Amino acid sequence: MSTLPVSVDEAPLSAADTTPVPAVTPWRLLALAVLAAAALAVPFALSDYRIFLVTMTLITAIAVLGLNMLVGYNGQLSLGHGAIYALGAYVTAILMEHAHFPWWTTLPVSAVVCFVFGFLFGWPALRLKGHYLALATFALALATPQLLKHKALEAWTGGVQGLTLTKPEAPFGWKLTGDQWLYLMVLAIAAVLFIAAWNLLRGRLGRATIAIREQPIAASAMGINVAYTKAMTFGISALYTGVAGSLGAIATAFVAPDSFGMFVSVFFLVGVVVGGLGTISGALVGAAFIQFIPNFADQISKSAPSAIFAGFLILCMFLMPQGFVGLVRAALRRVQRQRPRGGD
Repeated sequence: MSTLPVSVDEAPLSAADTTPVPAVTPWRLLALAVLAAAALAVPFALSDYRIFLVTMTLITAIAVLGLNMLVGYNGQLSLGHGAIYALGAYVTAILMEHAHFPWWTTLPVSAVVCFVFGFLFGWPALRLKGHYLALATFALALATPQLLKHKALEAWTGGVQGLTLTKPEAPFGWKLTGDQWLYLMVLAIAAVLFIAAWNLLRGRLGRATIAIREQPIAASAMGINVAYTKAMTFGISALYTGVAGSLGAIATAFVAPDSFGMFVSVFFLVGVVVGGLGTISGALVGAAFIQFIPNFADQISKSAPSAIFAGFLILCMFLMPQGFVGLVRAALRRVQRQRPRGGD
């Protein structure tokens, strides 16, 4: 029986694949150690403003990873994850502002609320396919800012004015600025979520999700509950995006309905495509793209930054049709093919 292509550093691409995961080599461990050291050095080497930008990049990467679970691994197009990001942000903001919760206690609450919302929304919505699902989730993204402004919720959400939060400070008298402390906390949370996604997508749910993406009829014939798996994937995807929304609210110390327009969902999708569909590490690249390229485009042209950004995006699609991770993998395969074999 034939199998689909397998990526050795991401989740397997076929439920039938049994290719063993390669052993961790010293070079791989060294690369991870260097990456970890560089990440830990960021808050002590950069200004507070640049630390904030890197923090927001990590937060965006969590949201992009959540969307990639649905789009890249399950093959379901969503244009509504900006609404889930807003839900997570407002859960944290309301709990901090009205219930006086410490910021860190709001994260599990936000995760549970967004997971339940995603699962319940996904159960009927994911029976839709292709552009029908995209339109359903797009409608959710359009409706969310208006709902947050509604008078019935204004006492909780602050209406058009939004809610202002207090940025957390370092505990125990540690000599860290608020931005340094928040970066280290976001880095730890992001590391946990990325490792959890890596393990999840290699497990039974991940294999079932990818099998449904490739051949839904065959997956159903194999005994996979397609509706449940799709809803569960949507729920986990929403959990990641909701936690990112909570962290985003804490980092910016402010939430307002107009901050969560339809373009938030579009930018998340751009991050997924630029980083690489069906990849985990690509979420970091995609997040960096949507975080830094608009600022760079604004520096190039104050009059037409959107046109400059669009040009960069088109260029990326021409040069990296499989995303950044796909480009790197293709380059590595080319190098391996050109490497002389032993004994030749």
